[in-house]
Amino acid sequence: MNSVFVTVLLFLLPSFLAAPALYASEPDEAALKLLSELSIRETAEAIKKDGKWVKPKLIIMVAAGIGAGLDDKRLAGLKSAADGAELLVVNDINQAGDKLNDAQVLLGTCTLVNSDMMSLQWVQHFTAGVESCTSHKGFIESAASLSNMKGVYGAGIAEHVIAMMFSFSRGLHQFRQQQTDKNWDRSLAQRYPMQELKGKTLLLVGLGGIGTEIAWRARGLGMRVIASRNSRRAKPEFVDYVGLSDELLSLASEADLIVNTTPLTTATTALFDERFFAVLKPSAYFINVGRGKSVVTEALVNALRNRKLAGAGLDVVEPEPLPQDHPLWAMPNVIITPHISARSDLVMERFWIFIQENLRRYVAGEKLLNVVNMKKGY
Repeated sequence: MNSVFVTVLLFLLPSFLAAPALYASEPDEAALKLLSELSIRETAEAIKKDGKWVKPKLIIMVAAGIGAGLDDKRLAGLKSAADGAELLVVNDINQAGDKLNDAQVLLGTCTLVNSDMMSLQWVQHFTAGVESCTSHKGFIESAASLSNMKGVYGAGIAEHVIAMMFSFSRGLHQFRQQQTDKNWDRSLAQRYPMQELKGKTLLLVGLGGIGTEIAWRARGLGMRVIASRNSRRAKPEFVDYVGLSDELLSLASEADLIVNTTPLTTATTALFDERFFAVLKPSAYFINVGRGKSVVTEALVNALRNRKLAGAGLDVVEPEPLPQDHPLWAMPNVIITPHISARSDLVMERFWIFIQENLRRYVAGEKLLNVVNMKKGY
């Protein structure tokens, strides 16, 4: 071998070995840990195989409302995931100016998309629910693919549900009112049905990321956990039975607590109606952390008034916000929280890890996380 060639090869070899791969980076340790903990699905194949994907040159992130959590470390992580593409971070979509129409990737919300954004390939939506996307003309016309945040908010929502369950089972909401009234009345513990959760049947309507997080916690409390889902019976070992959507009323009739975690779709709109509440045990409790429009509010109010339902825990309502003169506010067997069940001290850490990892995957053309089926709406 020519000695000059060998010398040149030895000189360049360290550079080749140190050079990044064409489709850079592996997930970092935090991302691997997050994905192992949460029910987050990935596409069957790498997106670079679909024939439409091209490595993006411009990525726009609209960080309004969450900008305070975007520190220098997180921003550096996002820039690393962008792998040389320009990352433009704005607080308002209008700050992007003319560049908006040149972006291939939008990190923010689908309702910011307009029909002029013809270069747009992918939107990473910042919430789990995507009903605003499936009805937004600008996004639909863009034909961009969509990922949501399914699974990221599940832990906080699950603990919110468990808190409501304990409040009902131990009468904490009733005793809190006694405390407000400065009334020491032990007889309330005889009048109110104080219960233990062990052995009770929990029905989860929807067994996605949130439902799964609730399920293993409930099983840890000794509960029997059953669920209904739209199209398949697959289940984790800590769920006793999974029925399909046509079994909902049958499963509801045997449940002591029912929790709605479904996304809002055509099939789940007004799902919890008079027929549903009519089959419940009078001792059952209904908790909604899905969407308010899944419940026929009048039917819920009637069930509570007529003692066909022991109580309701509502983090979401219809309409939202709930008018001040609405009867639900005054019902002693109702707990209302203002659509805040996803909040926690840890959720933003998961949020940024997920955003960075999914952006890294998109830029590298790898298997993408949480891609939404627009026909199904989730």
